[in-house]
Amino acid sequence: MQEVQDQLLDKAVPFIRECYAELGKSESEMEARIAEITRSIGYKGTYEHTLQELEHGAKMAWRNSNRCIGRLFWETLTVQDARHATTEDEMAQALFRHIETATNDGKIRPMITVFSPVQGAGAAPGAFIHNAQLIRYAGYETEDGIVGDPASLQITAMCQSLGWLGAGTPFDVLPLVLQMGNNAPKFYEIPSGLVKEVAITHPDIAAMADLRLQWYAVPIVSNMYLEIGGIHYSAAPFNGWYMGTEIGARNFADEARYNMLPRVAEVMGLDTRRDASLWKDRALVELNVAVLHSFQQQGVAIVDHHTAARQFKRFEEKEEKASREVTGDWTWLIPPLSPATTHIFHQHYSNEVKLPNFFYRDEE
Repeated sequence: MQEVQDQLLDKAVPFIRECYAELGKSESEMEARIAEITRSIGYKGTYEHTLQELEHGAKMAWRNSNRCIGRLFWETLTVQDARHATTEDEMAQALFRHIETATNDGKIRPMITVFSPVQGAGAAPGAFIHNAQLIRYAGYETEDGIVGDPASLQITAMCQSLGWLGAGTPFDVLPLVLQMGNNAPKFYEIPSGLVKEVAITHPDIAAMADLRLQWYAVPIVSNMYLEIGGIHYSAAPFNGWYMGTEIGARNFADEARYNMLPRVAEVMGLDTRRDASLWKDRALVELNVAVLHSFQQQGVAIVDHHTAARQFKRFEEKEEKASREVTGDWTWLIPPLSPATTHIFHQHYSNEVKLPNFFYRDEE
């Protein structure tokens, strides 16, 4: 037990020092808070973040996220403190508020909702969200192949086992599957009015509309835990806005996802018999044009990968002025479309993991 407490303190103290320095607090405030945390860990084996610590810690976690190209905006993160939620019903209400606030009728707000943390080794688990993203389309195994998103087969089957009945279309919004502590998971349909979706059309290729593609406005990641000062928040869904290639070059284009490049090539009249015709490349570009065009036309915030790379350059410059090293996972930072046209492709980044940060649950 003492070893666990020492490990927690070893993470709490550096966090408080860095957080309080950035917030402009005095040395005496910092030392008083460290003493308070030390006593709490000694008595209870854990400690609780103040709202200010939680808010700034979550922003620091975004700033430290090596795989994120959108970190320029880390200071704009809206933090919803949902640590008071003790039931799945209360979790659902907080998540519905998150979806509505973050969507903001298309003017997307970066946001995170933080639920109660894991209380320590051997204690009951905290709040848990089974979905990979709060909004995601279902995937169904049928005799004719997969309908919908193949990445969602497992969570879709879980929803069905809990009693959910999907319509069986390629774009059925999954319910939230929530769990508090050791309770059994429960599913909650997201009110349809909260989910803003974008129909995909192309500014020049009218036949693209015949594919009847659509996508949801906000990517709210919910399969990662947030670590701040040694405290693990097992449910802390967060979002920025989409970079177009996430949808156009991955969700729609990957063979293991919607695999739309052959159909896009077909409506474009491309020769798909030879790879050397570069039909995949041409279809990929126009699919991404369609995604960007559709989001912009329908008033939903999105960024193209060239603009995102320039924004990341500004982030690097600001961090240099703050005397902070920019860490990054190059394999994630380069966009999946025309990466060599961005400065990131030609840079080297240390992939050192700094705290606070977000971690996939399977990395525990």
